Amino acid sequence: MTHKPDKPFSPACERNRDPIMEVLRPLLAQTKSVLEIGSGTGQHAAYFGAHMPHLIWQTSDRPEYHPGIQMWLEEAALDNVRPPLTLDVDSEQWPLQRVDAVFTANTMHIMSWPSVEKMFGDVARLLNDDGLFCAYGPISYDGQHTSETNARFDLTLRSRDPDSGIRDFGSVRELAVRNDLSLQNDHAMPANNRLLVFCKNATLTPA
Repeated sequence: MTHKPDKPFSPACERNRDPIMEVLRPLLAQTKSVLEIGSGTGQHAAYFGAHMPHLIWQTSDRPEYHPGIQMWLEEAALDNVRPPLTLDVDSEQWPLQRVDAVFTANTMHIMSWPSVEKMFGDVARLLNDDGLFCAYGPISYDGQHTSETNARFDLTLRSRDPDSGIRDFGSVRELAVRNDLSLQNDHAMPANNRLLVFCKNATLTPA
């Protein structure tokens, strides 16, 4: 008898989904298509897709995460959430042409800085005009962490991989500007996280 693997579960996703939803729901009210970069367990996709049925939520991640994502999507049985695409930000070709919005959670600090740079460049090319890029996770400001917890987390990240680490707001905003992405808002979130919202060719007044 074949043992079915357990569905992956992230306590952090369970805790942060409602605060993120409060920010995303009004932002994406007129949006039709969203690409999620790094869908991980699939929890965000299942939850956000159920609460925003008007949009198509496209999951993506590296292949090793696909089975877990599929388990969440099969249980949710949502017509508007798509099975995961294979997407590594360092790949030359991304598997989509155009979307109205991109969402990513807790990815920038586990990538190298060149990978973050490539992600912003490809997101900018992928987004339709006035499309949104929403990035959730810990951020530092002027080289200072927002909490002792984040400072310790950053040390742990860098000890495991010197190329990873919590990114600085100034560097991220400068990178966004270089890619024609204007900062619309910097939302304070629980557990010392932020939700940065950028707009391509923004017609709105930047924050």
